Order: sequence, then C-alpha cells, then structure tokens
Amino acid sequence: MRNTTAYMALPFNPALKERAKELRKAGMLHEALLWNQLKRKSLNGLDFDRQKIIGNYIVDFFCAEKGVVIEADGASHIGRQDDDANRDAYLNGLGLVVIRIAVRDILQNMEGVVASLKNHPALSGTPPQEGNL
Repeated sequence: MRNTTAYMALPFNPALKERAKELRKAGMLHEALLWNQLKRKSLNGLDFDRQKIIGNYIVDFFCAEKGVVIEADGASHIGRQDDDANRDAYLNGLGLVVIRIAVRDILQNMEGVVASLKNHPALSGTPPQEGNL
C-alpha cells in the first residue's frame, strides 16, 4: 500500500515532469528488465514508481511505503561519484534509503539482484543482524 503522506511530502520540482516522462518512454533495457521485476507489487508486495521526481532529481525507482530509492548505475555514472554522493546525501537527508545496483548485475544476474532486493533490510522489514549491514 502506498504511503501517500510520505509520497506527497517529498519535495517536487515540476520543471522535471516532462523529462521524467521522456525517461519512462525511453526504456533503457536494464531499467525495463528491472521494472518488470518491481511492477505490480511483484517484489515483497511493494508498490514502486518509475522515474520519480524527488526534489531536483529523478530517481530510477521509488517505494514510498518503505522510503527506498533504487538506482541502476551504468556507464552514465562513471566519473560522477561526487555527484552520486551528493544526490545520495540529499535523499538520505529526506529519510530515504538509496540502493545502488550495477547495470552489469541487472543484465547478467537478474536472479541475484531480485534475491538481494527481496532480502534487503530496507525492503524486507527485517532488521540487519549485527555485522551484516
């Protein structure tokens, strides 16, 4: 079930609306493959949005119920570690958890990616065991 209060309380830059729509239509292969695993509450019964605007950023996938952002990191992230760190810090400052997944893993090991997401403490509701962060 979507946490509407948390969803609506997030900052939103309306100037990014068209860009988010373009990104959804563009359908990068890795994003489309991961979306097929996340949509229709397929992952732990959670509702995800694709290309969600949060502040001045467009995140790949967002689960309002758990406050989780999933980012698929591919070639466009090479050399942008500082930008990604700033983005993560901003999102974390809003109380969101950011999970980054390498595009290589999505394309070559989807089963492992899905298993990892299903068992991720932020998405499964299971607190991490000591030493297992």
